[in-house]
Amino acid sequence: DKAGNFVNLDIMMYKITALLAFIACTYAVPTPVNKEVAQATEDASMDEPGALRGRELFPLLMRCAYNGCSKSARQAARAAARHDELTMMNAYDANANSVKGPIKALEMKALNDDLHTVVASDSMCTRRHAMARAAGLAAGLALTQVKSPVFAAETKTVKMGTDNGQLVFQPDELKICKGDTVTWVNNKGGPHNVVFDEEEIPAGVSQESISMDGLLGEEGETFSKKFDTPGAYKYYCEPHRGAGMNGDLVVE
Repeated sequence: DKAGNFVNLDIMMYKITALLAFIACTYAVPTPVNKEVAQATEDASMDEPGALRGRELFPLLMRCAYNGCSKSARQAARAAARHDELTMMNAYDANANSVKGPIKALEMKALNDDLHTVVASDSMCTRRHAMARAAGLAAGLALTQVKSPVFAAETKTVKMGTDNGQLVFQPDELKICKGDTVTWVNNKGGPHNVVFDEEEIPAGVSQESISMDGLLGEEGETFSKKFDTPGAYKYYCEPHRGAGMNGDLVVE
């Protein structure tokens, strides 16, 4: 009935918001948190993003996301997340039979599994893929759609030459997930290219297949490559290798 649908949608939005808070916490740079900062954060908690209908979602995680966390605070946040996740999953499952329309029981189970993965996994790529699937399911996409290998794929951009003309890749170190694409943009100081070191790429990968044939001469020109083989890659700009224009890429 309508009441059941509203209950489930409310719980779903609660979980997705908590999920995003956890991801923000995961990528936050750890910083020391003294008693004064902690108290000020607690006093201002209801003014922070993440408050929904008078409740602060995953308070420890939100503080990590917006203020940074010490190691002990991150551990406490994860423990709190697991507790709240279990509470929400129990309430969510209790109302599963009342859900109608595009949200099927199978999709709800997959959503719960993905949210658990986001909290429990130590792998950045595993968490990212689970988050993307969960968001897709919450938006009403079919399970077959969100399980597609390309669904969670991303494209990262690397500038060739900095805005002030330095002959470096920016960033010169990049970590991506299997299936992601990197796009190099000729920014300043060209011409540039991307050539991978044949001795510094994973076994079985063809150096010629991932390197550029020519040069990018005009500002704004791009070169894109998708990476499907995990491992460490080293590359350089051939015209400016002597100036130290080198890059490192890690595919997880």
